[in-house]
Formats: sequence, C-alpha cells, structure tokens
Amino acid sequence: MSAPLLEVQHLRKTYRTHGSTVTAVAGVDLTLPEGGSVGIVGESGSGKSTTARMLVGLEAPDAGRVLVHGQEQVAQPRGRRERLARARALQIVFQDPYLSLDPRVPVGAAVDQAVRLHTRLTRSERRSRVLELLTQVGLGEREAALLPRRLSGGQRQRVAIARALAVEPDVLVLDEAVSALDVSVQAQVLNLLADIREQTGVGLVFISHDLAVVRYLCAETLVMRAGEVVERGATDRLLREPEHPYTRLLLSAVPRPGRRSEVDGGTALSGRGVPAPGR
Repeated sequence: MSAPLLEVQHLRKTYRTHGSTVTAVAGVDLTLPEGGSVGIVGESGSGKSTTARMLVGLEAPDAGRVLVHGQEQVAQPRGRRERLARARALQIVFQDPYLSLDPRVPVGAAVDQAVRLHTRLTRSERRSRVLELLTQVGLGEREAALLPRRLSGGQRQRVAIARALAVEPDVLVLDEAVSALDVSVQAQVLNLLADIREQTGVGLVFISHDLAVVRYLCAETLVMRAGEVVERGATDRLLREPEHPYTRLLLSAVPRPGRRSEVDGGTALSGRGVPAPGR
C-alpha cells in the first residue's frame, strides 16, 4: 500500500514558563489520505494552533514526526533548500491575512513573489500563473493591482490562499482561516476551499474553534482539549453521536435556528464561557 498523503506521529510540544513545564500538545496522531480533509477543533489554548505550527515547521516538536508521502519532514527547516522543500510539502493560511501581506506591495506582486521563489517561469509565464491563481480564488486583474488595505477581509483571505497555492503544496493547513470573517463571507471561502480541494487534490487540515464550520468542510475531526485529543472520528458520526463530554459541550455551543448559543450569547464557539481545563 502507498503511504498516506500526511501522517503525524506522536507530536508533542512543551514550554517552560515561570519555572514550570506546560504541555501544549501531548502526542497528537493523525492520518490524511490523498485529497482528504481533517478538522482539529477545540477552545483557545487547546493546542490546535501549536499543532498547526509544528506541521509547517514554524515550531519544532519535542517529539514526534510529520511525514508527507512517507517522507519525514525536517522538524525546523534551516537554510534555503530545507525551507523550500518544507514549503512545497505544507503551506499555512492564518486567521489574519493582513499581517502576512506587505501593506506596501500590490497583492498580485505578493503572489508573484511566491511563484518566482518556487518556479523557474519567465516573467510573462509568471504573470499568466498569477492571474490563473487569482482567478481560481475569485479575484482578477483589478484586485491584483490593489494594495491589501484596498481589499475586504474576505478578498485578502482569498489572496492568502492564492499565494499558498502558488507553491502547489501537498497539504494546505488553515489556522482559523475564516473565523474573523462575516458569516456570509465565511460561506464563500468555505465553498472556495471545497472547490479547490476537488480541483487540485490538495489535502486540507482545518484548525477551528467552530464545529459548524468543520461540519461543512472536513471528513474527519479531532477534538482537542488541554493539548490532548479527547475524541476523533468521522465528522458526521462525531457530531451526531459525540462520546466525550467536552465534545458534547462544544456541540451545545453551536448556534441553531431559533435559539441562541449557550456560549458567548450567540457567537459560535468563541472560547469564552467554555470551562477551562482542569490544570
């Protein structure tokens, strides 16, 4: 049998703070098949974003391995060659794309920088590729010429996705990539991600605090609390028949038609109001 697209084995991360050791991630395992999608959900501080950062090499794990197509990824890339190789395997899109876009550079040029770094295309070929990528995320030449501040939040997130796709990664990690967007814009970006996965075969790892979002996009879901995976399984089954009390608590916080959420007065899983882990 061929190796899975992404395999994460016993990923662990601890931090020293004020003379004590805090476990941020306590042995996460996950497997993602070709073209698959997996969600990692939990409240703020559950370890899901630390997991995302270790996947893409922004944090070095204390233990564990990340493999793409059976090839172990360098824990924390050093030097141009290792960084480019890790970037081609896994790309990340953050919650706030404005922080990762240079405010002085038109967004088309920002995408072109990624294309130029990872390909040997000529200038005219790069221009065609940039327009192709922007078109893929629902933008065009007019938006390509604009600075990030001239775009809406949803448009900036589309640019961030286009720039990540410019590398043609095997896996796209999305860390709260729609949580700062209005509900209607969230739906547009989620539809876009579903289409891109179908068209390109890229695997998706979707980090979120919102089970309603994960329900739409992910075939499998891991629920994290205090650095540990407390439940995992097919998303439909997990949402229909949750086994762990914490998963049931998160589900009770998902707004449904006709009633307000039990968490944060109607806002889906903001993390406020969720009991803190017992530590």
